[in-house]
Amino acid sequence: MSDNPTHAASVPPGEELNRLIFRKLMPLLIAAYIIAFIDRTNIGLAKHHLEADLGISAAAYGLGAGLFFLAYSLCEVPSNLIMYRVGARLWITRIMVTWGLLSAAMAFVEGPVSFYILRVLLGVAEAGLFPGVMLYLTYWFGREQRARANGSFLVAVCLANIMGAPIGGALLGMDGLLGWHGWQWMFVLEGLPAVVLAVVVFKYLPNGPLDAKWLDPKQARDLTARLAKEQQDGADASGTHSFAGVFKDKQILLVIAVYFTHQIAVYSLTYFLPSIIGEWGEMSDLTIGLLTALPWVAAAIGTLVLPRYATNGRRSRKMLFGGMSSMVVGFTIGAVSSPALALVGFCIAAATFFVVQSILFAVPAARLAGAALAGGLALVNTLGILGGFVGPFAMGLIETATDNPSAGLWFVIALVALGAVVSLTLDIRDPQKTAATKNESQVQA
Repeated sequence: MSDNPTHAASVPPGEELNRLIFRKLMPLLIAAYIIAFIDRTNIGLAKHHLEADLGISAAAYGLGAGLFFLAYSLCEVPSNLIMYRVGARLWITRIMVTWGLLSAAMAFVEGPVSFYILRVLLGVAEAGLFPGVMLYLTYWFGREQRARANGSFLVAVCLANIMGAPIGGALLGMDGLLGWHGWQWMFVLEGLPAVVLAVVVFKYLPNGPLDAKWLDPKQARDLTARLAKEQQDGADASGTHSFAGVFKDKQILLVIAVYFTHQIAVYSLTYFLPSIIGEWGEMSDLTIGLLTALPWVAAAIGTLVLPRYATNGRRSRKMLFGGMSSMVVGFTIGAVSSPALALVGFCIAAATFFVVQSILFAVPAARLAGAALAGGLALVNTLGILGGFVGPFAMGLIETATDNPSAGLWFVIALVALGAVVSLTLDIRDPQKTAATKNESQVQA
């Protein structure tokens, strides 16, 4: 430890510090979420095989896909509060080990009941990962960089779908090897890497700046103090200082409403795009996987390019409404067009998926602090991600009723359009400016 002027002068300024943090943390966090998302969604590629081999209907599949999110959402808040107390390194490691083993266990599903049970257990195991990382990033990044940091992490979802679909399609081609179905090989070979990566996370992920060996101690103290003050300013400006107060914070509730419709769109496309593409003609599993990856390429580009511009409240509001609106347009094109144009429409919709999500999760981070922030972020994900239950469940029911995998898209379009309207009522403010205005008003009074 050294506090001499010469050493202090060598401390990187803000932008260089942000780059250092990105370089040290984001690859590991992104790798973890890539594996998590592949394990969460690979049943999309197995859908037709599960029906043929085990008799799991489209409605049963939709219910099983959605049950993951029901279980996941119920465990979000307690999981995040535990992480706040025991630290990110231990808790994220625990999450990864249990979800990896349970995802691999999907290979032993025998019918609808065991399918439902394992999807519920997988939801319980993975609960807390996403809001936990959203909380973790608030330990490292301030308000101006947070949407960018959130967006960088969410690139993992795009990469998971870009890589997961072709890899899953190839693994399905192992059908018959050693007497196993291809989908059994897919679940095992995509589940166990989470357990391996958990060892790396436990060894290298610091709980926060004060535990990071690659940060100068003074640098770590200054960063921690600055971010703590910024969080407190946001909590003072919003007036929400406890987890109970989150339920009374109108802006947080509006974020949840928008996020709910957003998640309906994301997971309806995630779980049903392979089926929709499969209806376009005779194609191999690998071809379906490659075409399924294209909207996620668009999502990755949008996520890498756009969130960095959400540096203040005005820009964030415009980008949020624009993102939700482009999702409505894209899904509408997908619902009414020929296959080639429909795929373009899905690409348009997906391009703003995680731009919207990165902005939404920056709102509670700018209004809450401490345990209220931990619980608040989890609550947003808990209630919002129920859209991940509603979307696939509704899509499955509508497909069963109409025998058309695309028919449920109109349900998605209507809900996302409503979310776009609600997003216009969000008051995304810069907490420091709000706090300063509030202080000036108190002085004048």
